[in-house]
Amino acid sequence: MPFAAFKLHPDLLRGTRELGFTRATPIQEQAIPPALEGRDLLACAMTGSGKTAAFLLPILNRLMGKPRGTTRALILTPTRELAAQIEDHLKQLAVHTPLSGAAIFGGVGMGPQEHAFRSGVDVLIATPGRLLDHFKQPYAKLSGLEVLVLDEADRMLDMGFLPDIKRVLKHLPAKRQTLFFSATMPNPIITLTKELLHNPATINLERKSTPAIGIRQAVYAVSQELKPSLFVELMRRGDIGNVIVFTRTKHRANRLADYLTAEGVPNAKIHGNRSQAQRTEALEGFKSGRYRCLVATDIVARGIDVEQLEHVVNFDVPHLPEDYIHRVGRTARADATGDAFTFVSPEEETDLSAIERAISKRLPRVIVPGFDYATKPKQRFEVPIAERIAEIRSRKSEERKRAKEKAERRAAHGAGAAGASRGAGSSRSSSSSAPSRPARPAASSDGRSSSAPAAGSGGGRRRGGSGRSRGGSSGGGRPGGSSSGGGPYR
Repeated sequence: MPFAAFKLHPDLLRGTRELGFTRATPIQEQAIPPALEGRDLLACAMTGSGKTAAFLLPILNRLMGKPRGTTRALILTPTRELAAQIEDHLKQLAVHTPLSGAAIFGGVGMGPQEHAFRSGVDVLIATPGRLLDHFKQPYAKLSGLEVLVLDEADRMLDMGFLPDIKRVLKHLPAKRQTLFFSATMPNPIITLTKELLHNPATINLERKSTPAIGIRQAVYAVSQELKPSLFVELMRRGDIGNVIVFTRTKHRANRLADYLTAEGVPNAKIHGNRSQAQRTEALEGFKSGRYRCLVATDIVARGIDVEQLEHVVNFDVPHLPEDYIHRVGRTARADATGDAFTFVSPEEETDLSAIERAISKRLPRVIVPGFDYATKPKQRFEVPIAERIAEIRSRKSEERKRAKEKAERRAAHGAGAAGASRGAGSSRSSSSSAPSRPARPAASSDGRSSSAPAAGSGGGRRRGGSGRSRGGSSGGGRPGGSSSGGGPYR
């Protein structure tokens, strides 16, 4: 069906033509008409099917001609990358309209996002966590909201966002249109749809998720330690062009990126431990061709659109068939073709069998001619997690031991210093019996003090006005007499 058949605003049709959209994809063909009518929508749509335009076009068409300055549509999405991509797509579709949008996600400053709330952009695209951060502030009000979209709802469930979604809903008007998109329909998602949707139009609800028809899939059986060298070999032979390669963990993504850099392969990595600036730079660099390879975890398995992506490689077999479908769906988008290769080690065969059962297809096995499958790498690609944990525990134990020894040495040194100080004080006390106070000068008969200093310890303390001092001096203390003897006033 051509887009002109949807009776969209002419300015929106102009934007679709400039993007090269001529005919609607199946999900667009089925979703746009009921959404334009204002109905709630429940769509089970696989990744890469064109669903972003399926909800953006009805939203933009609805907002054309309405007063500006009020946010009327909210799109919830699981990741920062997907939020930024939807914002870019919105700008492209609305390029000939006055409508505006803003992305709300973590990892960046809140100032520009606060401005988007205060200015009332037409459409907000947000991740649940950062949106809730804004809802704590008085400026974040969405009382004029008319449309809510939940995109990649099952992925948000996988990431633990279901409680956050329910908290977000408390801040939204109850009367609204809700468009619900999910690649799969697990029971918690079905329960949520019953709470949110009113007499929805349903699309492909019972459709089994399978990879797109244009994806050529193959399996490379290889040991874990030879996966890095096989990947580089395929790239050097030209069997792999620009590629997103998925690893199971962030640690393995870092290790593979370092390996590729050492082998001279331009690459970037993207995973949850990277800052937003690093993730944005990696994705933009890959899309522009600066990097030939993007090493990623499943953070980019959903919704990220890379035009003309030639290859997807599963460096590790995903545990769930749904994750496999979403990963390989990064290629062969919009009816294009692409290759999806999966490296499987002997211990991963069980997961691969589950994937093949889910897609009702046995994937072809490929042996690379001339590649030495029996060689041993010079160094291990990754230290097994049990060894890493043991090493960490050993290092911590050694650190605690050194800290204890240091504390004991410090305590022993302190005790010795204290003992030496006490000994020195005792020695000083016994070496002198002289009073610590200076002797008072004797008064003369005219009231003036004698300036003669005391000469010795003499020891006599003047008592009771007696003129007698130790040493037998006579008259030393008599009234009007001078102290000429050996007393303390001498």
